[in-house]
Amino acid sequence: MPEAPHGFRPAERLLDVANAVRQDPELSRAALRALLVRHGERAADLSEAAAAELRAAAARIAGVLAERDADRAAHALNALLAECGARPRLSAHDGHGWHLHVDRGDDAGWGEWFLAASALALAQILTEYGRVPWGECAADGCRVLYLGTGPGPARRYCSAPCASRSRVAAHRRRLRERRS
Repeated sequence: MPEAPHGFRPAERLLDVANAVRQDPELSRAALRALLVRHGERAADLSEAAAAELRAAAARIAGVLAERDADRAAHALNALLAECGARPRLSAHDGHGWHLHVDRGDDAGWGEWFLAASALALAQILTEYGRVPWGECAADGCRVLYLGTGPGPARRYCSAPCASRSRVAAHRRRLRERRS
C-alpha cells in the first residue's frame, strides 16, 4: 500500500491545518484541499460546505492547542471525542495502513473527521508525555501553534528564530532598565 508523503502524521496535519486557518479564517477551499493532499488525504470531494465545516473544526482544535493546562486539555479532548461519537475502529483507506479512527464512520463529514482524528492524536500525545507538549508561541506578535515532542524541556516558542528574537528583546529591555 502506498504511504502518504513522509508517512502518516496526524499531529503534523492538525497543526498545519489549525495554523493555516488561524492565519486566514477564510482559507479557500483550494488551499485547504492542497494542505490535506500534502498530508496524504484524498480531498477531491471537499465542497464549499465541507471546507467551512473543516475551518470551524480547525478553529476549535486551535483552542485546544492553545491550552497549556493538562487537566483542561484532557477535558476538552474528552468532550470532542464524545461529541464525535468516539468508538474506536481500525481503518485502512486512501493508501494509509491500518490506523485508528474515532469518527462516526467512513461517511463522517470533513469537520467531524478532523475533530475526531485531531482529538485522538492529541489524546495519544498527552498520555504519552504526561504533560501538554503543545502550545502557542510565546514570542510577541507570533500566534503560531507548535508541537514540542522532542527531547529537552518544554518548549515555549514555535521556532528558533522566535526564541532568539524574544531573548534579544528581553536582553535589550534589561539593558534599558539598567540605564534608567
